[in-house]
Amino acid sequence: MRVPRSLEVWKMGTVNYLDALKLQDKLVSRRKTHKISDTVLSLQHPPTYTLGKRRTDHNLLVPESDLKTIGAELHYTQRGGDITFHGPHQAILYPIISLRDIGLGARNYVEKLELTMIELASLYGVKARAGGVGETGVWVGERKIGAIGVRISSGITSHGLAFNIDPDLNYFKHIVPCGIADKEVTSLRRETDLVLPTEEVIHEQLISCFARLFGFSDLIWKEDAPILPDNGESE
Repeated sequence: MRVPRSLEVWKMGTVNYLDALKLQDKLVSRRKTHKISDTVLSLQHPPTYTLGKRRTDHNLLVPESDLKTIGAELHYTQRGGDITFHGPHQAILYPIISLRDIGLGARNYVEKLELTMIELASLYGVKARAGGVGETGVWVGERKIGAIGVRISSGITSHGLAFNIDPDLNYFKHIVPCGIADKEVTSLRRETDLVLPTEEVIHEQLISCFARLFGFSDLIWKEDAPILPDNGESE
């Protein structure tokens, strides 16, 4: 009989990107030293463009100085992947989990993140697929509905996935999304004929898909989790 595996789910609402980055770094350090169990952060960001460690600035199509006028920030990260956009009405999951403990390699991990979003889309009658050669993320036809960018350090994951529920797609016009030219970005709202429930329900459905695919049977929900929990550790 398999031992039930638990997952802490932090429901955080809207969190500034840099705050989320600092929190991930702190949680990764704690996970490496077994001070916490596997955890996933569920949140949204204010309008934010992020670049991966390849620093493909040329895929930002407007001067950085213009971003303030459209109400967006730009941040550089150590995740894989190219430039992407995060904003309101997008469901983000940042898993802080041990791949070694669940016996997964990096490729299988990314494939399961893709399946997490594909399964969520299917709940609303939307047929999504993993990207083909040179395409990252999850697609509906030739339109991208979900992005993936991960970091793995000593077998511990951070960063993760972003699924478009109903974001302002105009923000994507200012970038080459994930470095793939001549492709559209779409959303669940645009692709489904069904009436969508509240975004909180969709976030919870995404977490449920993630937990099932990764074999977590015991979910420990933390509402309004603190952004930077104070436990006496220095930064």
